[in-house]
Amino acid sequence: MRNPRSRGFTLIELMIVVAIIGILAAISLPMFANLVAKTQESTTKGNLGTLRSALAIYYGDMEGLYPVNTLTPILTAGGKYLSSIPVAYLPKTPNNVGHPASNMTETFIKGVGVFTSSLTAYLNHLEGSGLAGGWVYDATGPSSATYGMVCVTCTHQDLKGQEWESY
Repeated sequence: MRNPRSRGFTLIELMIVVAIIGILAAISLPMFANLVAKTQESTTKGNLGTLRSALAIYYGDMEGLYPVNTLTPILTAGGKYLSSIPVAYLPKTPNNVGHPASNMTETFIKGVGVFTSSLTAYLNHLEGSGLAGGWVYDATGPSSATYGMVCVTCTHQDLKGQEWESY
C-alpha cells in the first residue's frame, strides 16, 4: 500500500506504460512505411496526369502533332506547358522492387527508331537494362498505336496490384 504523502509512479506502473508504448509503436511503424510508399505512388500518378495534360495542350496547339524525339525542351521552354518535367517516384513495396526517383532524361525517351516493338516489350527491355525509374514517351509517329503516350517506366505493380504502365 502506498504512503499518501509519496508522489510519483511505481516501477511497475512505469514498466507497463513503456510496454504499451512499445506495442503501439510496433503496430504503427509498418503502417507508416506503407503510407510513405502510397504517398510516393500517388505523387507519381499525379505527375503522370500533369505530363499527359501538358501533352494534350501541346497537341491542341500544334493541331494534331506531338513532340518529336524529346519532351524536355519542348514542354518546358518558357514555362508555357510545364515549368519542369516532374519526378517519378517508384517506391519499394511488396509488389515493386523500387526504382530511384528520377526526372525524365534522354535515356528514358523513346526516340524515333528506338521504339520498334510493343510498349510492354519496350518497358521490359528498359527494366532488364536497368533503365527503369522515370518516364517513357512514344515519339515514333502517328503510325504507332501508342504515339504521344507517356508512361511510368516500370513493369512492376503498385500497392493496389495494378501495373504501372497502365496509367
